[in-house]
Amino acid sequence: MRPDFLSRVCPSPLLPTLTAALSLGVSALALDHPDPRWLDHDRRRPQPPVVDPGTPSTLEQAGRPPSDAVVLFDGKDLSQWASMDGSPTKWIMGNGYMECVRGSGYIRTLRNFGDCQLHVEWATPVPAQGEGQGRGNSGVFFGFDRYEIQVLDSYQNTTYADGSAGSIYGQYPPLVNVCRPPGRWQTYDILYTAPRFDSAGKLLTPARFTIFQNGVLIQNNVAATGPTSWLERAPYEPHPEKQPIALQDHGNPVRFRNIWVRELGHPERKEFTWANALLDTYVGTYERGPGDNVEVTRHGSQLVLNMGGVRFTLFAESQTHFFAKTTDVQCEFQFSESEKAVVISVGEGGMKAKKLR
Repeated sequence: MRPDFLSRVCPSPLLPTLTAALSLGVSALALDHPDPRWLDHDRRRPQPPVVDPGTPSTLEQAGRPPSDAVVLFDGKDLSQWASMDGSPTKWIMGNGYMECVRGSGYIRTLRNFGDCQLHVEWATPVPAQGEGQGRGNSGVFFGFDRYEIQVLDSYQNTTYADGSAGSIYGQYPPLVNVCRPPGRWQTYDILYTAPRFDSAGKLLTPARFTIFQNGVLIQNNVAATGPTSWLERAPYEPHPEKQPIALQDHGNPVRFRNIWVRELGHPERKEFTWANALLDTYVGTYERGPGDNVEVTRHGSQLVLNMGGVRFTLFAESQTHFFAKTTDVQCEFQFSESEKAVVISVGEGGMKAKKLR
């Protein structure tokens, strides 16, 4: 390619870079192409997966989720939900919906989620009772109970702006108030990007939210300043990328239906947060051989394996199978009436360790 041609088609600030790239045999497309593995209009590029988009909800009837969605509540049972400690929830079932019971506590999913698209439908009580924060109050939480999207009866009901329906509680008011009257079904479609932390616990990127309420954009890619809270601006604290999604008990009988989620990014193995009571049965000392013991402890809602002086935080893939994310360490707990043991494997094989205490 002639230099005089480059000077005519390429802006002068980029000319040295482009010339150098060409002299090295590097395609100029790679300088700013969104994915340098593929040419524009590359016929070899894989087609996107085909997904049935489902059907939209009406005010009378819940719609059908997309075919690739994880259905968290279809109006039939509460099997995907538990109290925050993992015990059965005291929320009640109605005709295709679940309803918060005052004093029963928050509920959360058994399965963990990171970056995702969440669809949830909710309705506040009829007749409306109370005012401000006391009317139809609940919330949708990500990161267990860290980041709240406010649920509130904000139809002709004034409260502080960053506590109204659709707000990132205490941080960002919604762009507009598109609330329907009490008792009418409303929708949230939420895009959540989980925060990332480095190995030392330093925040790398914050949590982000884009939210549509009733089909209208109300939050546009906002970055949470930290966990949402009342009366304070709490700082970020490191936590796993994937954690449960939760719904709030704020003392009002708010109803929910048609809850589903689509995981974003590359497919990964499932993760769950089980009841602390189950995890505690695995806590103890295990003997792999004479003088060769490993310790299993619980830190919050996760097990920690101490093996050879190295600690591994474990993530649950099932109620008996756990894995680490820093090294290919996997643990399969095998508990029976006659024996309690764990099979630990590192990269290959496996060694059984019997529980001593």
